[in-house]
Amino acid sequence: MTTPALKGLLRGGASRRSLLKGLGAAAAGLTFARPGFAADEEKKLNFYNWDTYIGETTLSTFKEKAGIDINMSLFATNDELFAKLSAGNPGFDVIVPGSEFVERMIQADLLMPLDHSKIPNIKNVAKEFIDDAPYDPGRKYSLPYTWLVIGIGYRKSKVKAVPDSWKYLFDSDEYKDRIAVMSDASELFRHGFKYLGASINGGNAELIKKVEEMLKKQKDNIKVFHEDNGQDLLLSGEVDVVMEYNGDIAQIMTEDKDIDFVVPKEGAMMQSDSLAIPKGAPHPENAHAFIITSLTPRSALKSTRPSSSPRPMRPRSPSWTTTTRKTPSSSRQPAFSPNASFPDTPVRT
Repeated sequence: MTTPALKGLLRGGASRRSLLKGLGAAAAGLTFARPGFAADEEKKLNFYNWDTYIGETTLSTFKEKAGIDINMSLFATNDELFAKLSAGNPGFDVIVPGSEFVERMIQADLLMPLDHSKIPNIKNVAKEFIDDAPYDPGRKYSLPYTWLVIGIGYRKSKVKAVPDSWKYLFDSDEYKDRIAVMSDASELFRHGFKYLGASINGGNAELIKKVEEMLKKQKDNIKVFHEDNGQDLLLSGEVDVVMEYNGDIAQIMTEDKDIDFVVPKEGAMMQSDSLAIPKGAPHPENAHAFIITSLTPRSALKSTRPSSSPRPMRPRSPSWTTTTRKTPSSSRQPAFSPNASFPDTPVRT
């Protein structure tokens, strides 16, 4: 459990990294939900999604193949999503909450239970993302859309060895003025906890004080506390080591072979954005059809390639290919990082 001392510090709502800008752009050959799945429902679907989290042609192609007209609205943070639905669902059918907020929305009675009998291809999801989802045991209310883990992106020619510890960012002057870390306090402190050998979900006031003092001491060695552009700083050569999401670094690895990514040995925070159906959804059958499409291996793999962003699919699912396994994000990380963990539900004040 997160302690009262962490109230405010570990609140959710950080802006979503734009690591899926090209998601779903390769629409040709995608397998769509069978026609007539929602024959008794109006052929419409209202999708509430993160910005840059779907490909340019995905929705139009889904409409063409499945006969369902999709209207997509955008939100910027989990807090915005939660607030919108807390005031009453204005008509959304499918939403994409972060893992921390899935549990919060379940507790607030904002999500509709999924009918797994209508989603037969749930078997395509990696077992770990079904069994090891403490925020939604049994995946009764959500299914994984993407997974993310925070680690260290680095320029190989500028480091003495693989920077496989948070020490290089939080507690060392080895890369003085060549370090960039996230500006979000929650992410900084959670990984500071891990570096000191504690749970990513926090501890007592004494532990928080230790991390605070460590970061104050390290401040002069850090060049940038970045908002959402760590990968750009690394690619441009402004820094040599950066705290960033795997997908963001994977994107630039395709542009620069001198860049790599590692999850520090002390562990890291894993997150998963999920597909869920909010209570009051006007088109729940169409929503299930859309989720089926998202979990189709051929669809997931083709839509992942443009952005090198990992999807939580079983490695041996049909259509999983050697080429796909060698994309930067998947080749540098297992389907479920053993030294990464999900954070607790955001603390409400």
